[in-house]
Amino acid sequence: MKTKIKASIVAILTLIATNTFAQDSKTINTAESSIHWVGKKLAGSHEGTLNFKEGTLTFDGKTLTGGTLVVDMTTINVTDLEAGKGKEKLEGHLNSDDFFGVKNHATAKLVIKEAKKSASGYAATGDLTIKGITKPVSFDLSPTKGGMSTTVKIDRTKYGIKYSSGSFFENLGDKVIKDEFTLDVVLKY
Repeated sequence: MKTKIKASIVAILTLIATNTFAQDSKTINTAESSIHWVGKKLAGSHEGTLNFKEGTLTFDGKTLTGGTLVVDMTTINVTDLEAGKGKEKLEGHLNSDDFFGVKNHATAKLVIKEAKKSASGYAATGDLTIKGITKPVSFDLSPTKGGMSTTVKIDRTKYGIKYSSGSFFENLGDKVIKDEFTLDVVLKY
């Protein structure tokens, strides 16, 4: 009887240990990963890039279970304007407290809390922190060769970025900046 109990305990502990250590983290290759952003206003749009500072995705076997991605906000780059034609001015404004307050908030962070299998890959939920404000987000992640990709829309006003928002200010005319901006993200590991 004692032998059967000991064998059962060993089997249970082995099962727990196997499931606990089956988690695998993949480090994001920050040089090959990319973030392309687009912000729209009534009179047009601007676009650019951001770089990752670091990141990992967690898998159970081949199934995504979570992750943490850190964006280096000091890398805000406007790509639709040439140097000397407003590029530096817009980048400075995006870095200012009117927008991302980069001096005090040099990084933004996404913690993927859950990823469920879906037709396109994964339906993911997590916590996004911008300017020290954390809000829940949902997005789809699609597997790619050697990584993942997603397109996600972010409502900037949820993170205290209200500059020229028609939702908060009246009589802005064609100076209105849309509340949502779009991020096209490619993660390589």
